[in-house]
Amino acid sequence: MSTLEIVPVERPSDLDAFIDLPWKIYEGHPNWVPPLKKFVRRMLDEKAHPFWKFSSRALFLARRGAEIQGRIAAIVDDNYNKFHNTGMGIWGFFECVNDPEVARGLFAAAEDWVCDRGMTYLCGPFNPSTNYEVGLLVEGFEHRATFMMPYTPPYYLELVEGCGFFKEKDLLSFMVDRNCAPPDWMAAVAQRLKADGKYTIRSADIKKAAQEIALIRRIYDEAWSENWGFVPMTNEEVAEMVKELKTIADPNVIFFVYAGAEPVAVALAVPDINPLLKRLNGKIGLTGLLKFLWYRKEIAGLRGLLFGVKPAYREKALPFLALDHMYRTLTSTTKYQYLELGWNLEENTAINQFEEEYGAKLFKRYRIYRKNFMDRW
Repeated sequence: MSTLEIVPVERPSDLDAFIDLPWKIYEGHPNWVPPLKKFVRRMLDEKAHPFWKFSSRALFLARRGAEIQGRIAAIVDDNYNKFHNTGMGIWGFFECVNDPEVARGLFAAAEDWVCDRGMTYLCGPFNPSTNYEVGLLVEGFEHRATFMMPYTPPYYLELVEGCGFFKEKDLLSFMVDRNCAPPDWMAAVAQRLKADGKYTIRSADIKKAAQEIALIRRIYDEAWSENWGFVPMTNEEVAEMVKELKTIADPNVIFFVYAGAEPVAVALAVPDINPLLKRLNGKIGLTGLLKFLWYRKEIAGLRGLLFGVKPAYREKALPFLALDHMYRTLTSTTKYQYLELGWNLEENTAINQFEEEYGAKLFKRYRIYRKNFMDRW
């Protein structure tokens, strides 16, 4: 057997190999959905993607001879560390064959790199932060990945834990479908909130996209600022994400809750385009455009990207109103068959229990891992 080498990504061919590796790892995994390679390439481009204006990274490949067997990104997010007053190094974009030696080599390279930059622990996977794809799949391997939610093989958990990482946090996702049976009393609460006139709901106005995006961000930042892992996105990051999502956005499933004239909550879902991404297999091109036109009818569900309520209104039963509105939107058309809600923090028992009582089913569980470096100082 050839000697294992861990090498930094320095040449264009190395980056190509880094981006292409998942197609080898997930061969035979029907529930993995290939990302569009051009978006992965842009995400990793330090000159193009706005995340790297305040972050730094190194990419590593694991090689045995000419064969690529793994990859990892080591990341330092200065905005996160300043916001939380901490020294977190990040690992992400991890893919690996089922070989503990390969995993140990990759994580050793990531640990050395972040330690050289003064970090005191390593946490992940974040691809590349909590505002993007996060976590290793723990439960729900039998289900296809939904949009912007990762799918990883079961053996990754053993590889990561074998390298000295321990659980930092579990993230939960819940599924609502057309067969969901919310209890009558919840529907009654939602209808009562509508009837008394204190709260109103309006859908996003696509003609005022800039104002709507600013409003979403303002509510979200206020609602999530004290949550684990939160870091506010920069203006440039928001603009980048809007550019990526605007072609698939459905304003009917983006809405605001108002208390009088004050916007106090926001919910944002997007069509789950993963069935189409599965067909595209990483590329668009001319055939990709034809596939889009032919297979877009296979987009039959929604992914709930975010829900936030301003702190002063969290005890006002607004989740009842928001989820009831989303459920009625889902069932008022044959366009969508399901809605994935996630991710939720595992300790957010109020919202998790509420969603289960509403009739949502725990769908998937993801895990964030951590390793401290106290022994290295």
